[in-house]
Amino acid sequence: MKKQAFLTIFLAAALAGCATQTVQSPAYVGPTYTAASSNPFINSSREAVDTLMNGFDPGSLGKAPVLVATVVNINDLKNSAPLGRTLGEMYASQLANKGLNVTEMKLRGDVYVREGTGELLLSREIREIAAQHAAGLVLVGTYSQASQYTYISMKLVRTTDSRIMRSHDYAIPNDMDVRRMLK
Repeated sequence: MKKQAFLTIFLAAALAGCATQTVQSPAYVGPTYTAASSNPFINSSREAVDTLMNGFDPGSLGKAPVLVATVVNINDLKNSAPLGRTLGEMYASQLANKGLNVTEMKLRGDVYVREGTGELLLSREIREIAAQHAAGLVLVGTYSQASQYTYISMKLVRTTDSRIMRSHDYAIPNDMDVRRMLK
């Protein structure tokens, strides 16, 4: 009887040892540095500046700096969300990478439209800052959130007469990151 009890306990212990499974922690599925390096939001911003500047001779500005304003909400030109501030920073970086003399400034993107004409005017604040820095151009932009996309319009405006020298419009999908930056 003792032998049988011992054998039963031994087999139960042996089988229990075989039945245990090693619990592995789940693989990390969040953002990675590799994915971040090819982020489509960053790439679309760079491509937008590249398209805006296509055919433009930076040498035509001489040493005059370019100022970049925050991209603002088309429905409230005095306010911007993190999206607009982020776009402005990315545009400034890409303009500098393309060889333009970009002056680091934190400009609000105030632009006004003259009633009845639709004419774009730079705010007095931006005109004064541009004059202080002898800036030749200011990059301004607006965004408009829709259900699936956010539409972005960027304009390179000559400071002396508010003439639009270049413009480019594009859209970005309202993915989780963009929706968060629109708040």
